[in-house]
Amino acid sequence: RLKPFNRLQVILQHLKMSKHTDSTAEVLLEKRGDAGIITLNRPKALNAVNLSMIQQIYPQIKTWEQDPETFLIIIKGTGGKAFCAGGDIRAITEAGKAGDRLAKDFFREEYTLNNAIGTCKKPYVALIDGITMGGGVGLSVHGHFRVATEKTLFAMPETAIGLFPDVGGGYFLPRLSGKIGYFLALTGFRLKGRDVLKAGIATHFVESEKLPALEEDLIALKSPSTENIADLLNSYHVKSKVDQEKEFVLDEHMEKINSLFSANSMEEIVKKLKEDGSPFAIKQLETINKMSPTSLKLTLRQLREGASMSLQDVLQMEYRLSQACMRGHDFYEGVRAVLIDKDQSPRWKPAALEEVSDEFVDDCFKPLGSNDLKL
Repeated sequence: RLKPFNRLQVILQHLKMSKHTDSTAEVLLEKRGDAGIITLNRPKALNAVNLSMIQQIYPQIKTWEQDPETFLIIIKGTGGKAFCAGGDIRAITEAGKAGDRLAKDFFREEYTLNNAIGTCKKPYVALIDGITMGGGVGLSVHGHFRVATEKTLFAMPETAIGLFPDVGGGYFLPRLSGKIGYFLALTGFRLKGRDVLKAGIATHFVESEKLPALEEDLIALKSPSTENIADLLNSYHVKSKVDQEKEFVLDEHMEKINSLFSANSMEEIVKKLKEDGSPFAIKQLETINKMSPTSLKLTLRQLREGASMSLQDVLQMEYRLSQACMRGHDFYEGVRAVLIDKDQSPRWKPAALEEVSDEFVDDCFKPLGSNDLKL
């Protein structure tokens, strides 16, 4: 039996930890071995990230980054279906309609967190098992290591809801090979399993059922260097045989993607797709025709400019765009059509690419003065 003093210590320690590991909390933050572990814990909402989660994760990453006893950070989701399906779009929509501060604060704090992940001095390991979209991509893709599984489903589907692939999409998407990033951003195309690795979004592939063992092995590492962590991840990666022989889903289309999506304007991309006329091109054309014309134009420019910018400058640009979308029409209409009424027939304004003027697009990229995002 524990001595009374020790027992008190254990109880206090338990209370301190249970504040963080309380299973009803939306995010769990704990220290195990030399690892800090972030667990997104809204399984019913597919671990969608809201402002209060962001406000808990950010200071914890900053604390662990400075802590000499913490050597790596692991982020994962609960529930088995999703790592994180995105940001809490409904809350942002309601706030934006009401002119509430949340529409400003959410994006500001989310992008600040994305930057903290992108600049984190400690190795950051994201276990992207299950659905990883939008805001979930922002919590993972900027870190050192992204481990995909056969259950990973990646997409940046924002153009379908009158938004744009934010959370640093303007940084990582144009840096993928060829024009894959442009294709993914404009069409919202979904990548599954090993294809997430082959596209260059994940760094490793491990079977879903092996993740608990991988996590235990990561936690068991003593004062690991980035190399030690990479070696461990590689050893798991090499052993995984799922879909190893399958070729990359976009392989046969890469030549087309690279030529069709290299155009300088959305109108030109559409024209090229029509002229190409192949089943693949027609399918992409049908998809693009459903998207918000405003979003498509903002996205193409976002990626073209982001290709040569730092992550910080990209996030600042994206913050400007987020606020332009909050002031506009299509975001609210897209959320209504896709998430609320689910009639899947948004009425975009303007309804055609030709009607989205260059002046309007320029305006969305303008600095916000004292309201700009400062990183």
